[in-house]
Amino acid sequence: MIARAFAALAAALLFLVLATANAGGYRYGVSDQAFYIPALARSIDASLFPRDAPVLAPQQRAWLGDDVVAAVSRVVPVDLPAMAGGLYVATLLLLAGAVVYFLRGLKASWWAVAAGLAIASLRHRIPETGANTLEGYFHPRVLAFAIGLWALGFAVRLRFVPALALTAAAAVVHPTTALWMGIVVIVAACWRVSPRTALPIVLIGAALAVWFGVSGPRMDDVWLAVIAEKGYLFPLTWPAWAWTINLSYPIVLWLIYSRRVTMGRTMPGEAGLIAATLILMLGFLVSLPLTALHVTIAVQLQITRVLWVLDGVTLLYLAWWAVDDVAAGVGLRWRGAAASLLFIASFVRGWYVVTIDTPRPLVARALPADDWTAAMRFLQSQPVGIHVLADPGHAWMYGSSVRVAALRDTVLESVKDTAMAIYDRNVAMRVGERVQALEGFASLPDDRLREIASRYHADVLVFDRSRPLDFPVLFENARFVIYDVR
Repeated sequence: MIARAFAALAAALLFLVLATANAGGYRYGVSDQAFYIPALARSIDASLFPRDAPVLAPQQRAWLGDDVVAAVSRVVPVDLPAMAGGLYVATLLLLAGAVVYFLRGLKASWWAVAAGLAIASLRHRIPETGANTLEGYFHPRVLAFAIGLWALGFAVRLRFVPALALTAAAAVVHPTTALWMGIVVIVAACWRVSPRTALPIVLIGAALAVWFGVSGPRMDDVWLAVIAEKGYLFPLTWPAWAWTINLSYPIVLWLIYSRRVTMGRTMPGEAGLIAATLILMLGFLVSLPLTALHVTIAVQLQITRVLWVLDGVTLLYLAWWAVDDVAAGVGLRWRGAAASLLFIASFVRGWYVVTIDTPRPLVARALPADDWTAAMRFLQSQPVGIHVLADPGHAWMYGSSVRVAALRDTVLESVKDTAMAIYDRNVAMRVGERVQALEGFASLPDDRLREIASRYHADVLVFDRSRPLDFPVLFENARFVIYDVR
């Protein structure tokens, strides 16, 4: 028992390190956390972001996780960097456990389970969907996927009540990811009762899709222009190579399942699981005309993310096939060799990512101690209502957004604001107008900057000190100057 517990702990720690390395190292406050951190902060302290609340609100209304954190904060203090780090670790450990539970539900050998963990540690993007299997920061979507994979493990064992309970829990964390996992669980449960019961679900879904296509509201050209760069929303514009990979998931999955049938290795809940994933793929294909017609709800649901579910299930089936079929067919000792090779590949790739491709520490649990963070710390010390004008691309240029690093309103953060524009037309109009007004920001003359600050009621301007501006200086360091533009 002690030896087994030690082995499980060692495997979990190894997965944690490899997954983090392959994701480019853990970093706080980057990428999609440009929404999640301000949303959490605003739930804890409602006085924050008085100007940017309309931008955050549409996506925040669909997310229940911030309400949970706000409730916790009323009992115990919440430190956002510590919480994000803890949730990141919990996400990866839950994901590792889900991989083990799912594969053991298929009666995979422990060597196949090891192979599945190695594959799961290899971060990759589902082609053209905008979704990565892992992120180098806490993302609710990955946590919801981990919980959903546990639900699929229960479904394979015909334990549908806990499976549905887990998908409900995942819905609190990330609603759309839970939705796709929930569809798989529900269809698998219906399939267990009788395969014929799945047919009405498909027909009802198709009928609803047609109804939405005919009568549902659609995004107009002005709205679409703001989110045009989000190509993952519109699958019919994807290149052929992306379609080739994404369409291969159901084919590979079916072939491996057929092989398991031939070998007599299938489990009681497996047929329903496979049928459900194939129906999920069918639902994605049915949605293609809806996104092409720019039906609002179809675009906002980002139905392309169902391919992540197929990717995850298919890769775990591949782990079983590679180890318990191909390698075992050569000789039982080759199963260990196959799993070891996959772990070596994960280690080498992770080492390459964090030492050569994007050299950085494996873990950065707080914002870096650099000039940008110092400038943001000064702004955080200012009144809550202060409105910050900075380069629209500041989040990717300097590593974190004003909303994350300073917890203050900003006129525009172009990368995340255009993503949040997906969920509300008014937000899209606001973002589109500001993108146009701030174009060429770094080279705008003083009088134009003064006019922009006046138009959007900005209080301060953050600018690179390499170009001095004719405004009163509030703060400066080696790289940035914060000007008073009131």
